[in-house]
Amino acid sequence: MEQRIERLMRWISLALGWAFVLAILINLANVVGRYVFSHAILGADEVQIFIMVWMAFLGAVVVTWRDQHLRMDVLFSFMPAWLQQLLRWVELCLMLALTVFVAWHSFQYVGQMMAIGRRSEAADIPMAIPHSAVALGFALIALIALARCFGVRRTQKSHGAAGPEGAAGTDGQAG
Repeated sequence: MEQRIERLMRWISLALGWAFVLAILINLANVVGRYVFSHAILGADEVQIFIMVWMAFLGAVVVTWRDQHLRMDVLFSFMPAWLQQLLRWVELCLMLALTVFVAWHSFQYVGQMMAIGRRSEAADIPMAIPHSAVALGFALIALIALARCFGVRRTQKSHGAAGPEGAAGTDGQAG
């Protein structure tokens, strides 16, 4: 299962890279259109923002899987092992609860956007598309947290274990 998740994270990372390139190309085309031809691309700014929203929430999924979130762990490294373990479980339980809560409400909001047929002002894109990034991102993070509750964790040499059982983070420090 861990290999499948890792493969998915590689695909997401690749998609994020291409999305970034696409956003840059849209921006370049808009700049050329605006300053060379005196005609901007209608909705280009909206599309770029929607791409960035997707990049942020899917990027958060990859960061969560790789256990690379920024942490304030100065005091954590001086705590006894049992307390570090307890705090890792508390962190995991809070992550699971909060991500399920946000994902649930985000999916409901996406449903409302679809029901009323809300579209963006300039690009005329269904607003369910950018709002789906929040729902999908938090749902995938919730699934990662749930998998970690059952002991599925990232164990590559360059990264520490990701779950509550884990030892060191990517910078060699605990948690």
